[in-house]
Amino acid sequence: MELSLVPIHNPAQDNVILGMSHFIKTVEDVHEAIVSTVPRARFGLAFCEASDVCLVRLTGTDDELIALARDNALAIGAGHSFVLFLRDMYPINILRTLRQVPEMVRFFCATANPVQVIVATTDQGRGILGVVDGFSPKGVEGPDDVEKRRAFLRTIGYKF
Repeated sequence: MELSLVPIHNPAQDNVILGMSHFIKTVEDVHEAIVSTVPRARFGLAFCEASDVCLVRLTGTDDELIALARDNALAIGAGHSFVLFLRDMYPINILRTLRQVPEMVRFFCATANPVQVIVATTDQGRGILGVVDGFSPKGVEGPDDVEKRRAFLRTIGYKF
């Protein structure tokens, strides 16, 4: 087995969800779930088929994000994994809905941070062992940091 780090290429620092699913139907079900939850959603999804012809299956509403998802899925190359890029919305807007998609198995991350994917390669194929999402902590929040956090959540409309 060989281990490698595959960085998620995300030049515009869009939100990305990396996960596992188990069936080709994922592509259409995720598309329907997103557009039913977030009107005018801008996204691109790439799903790595793990049997038969083993194609990267694509969908979305934004050609740039579809291409970005495709390129990252090919770089990761792990069967049954998916890469979903979001623009002008946050993962929090759709994670609950995505959890209800019957084919969903797990999420490795949902972030706009830099991401490195830890990939194992065997004679059978590739699999995702985990991710490095963002950076290590630099300390513990103090009272000023708490106020900034609370103000930020209210500014973007997630708390009143």
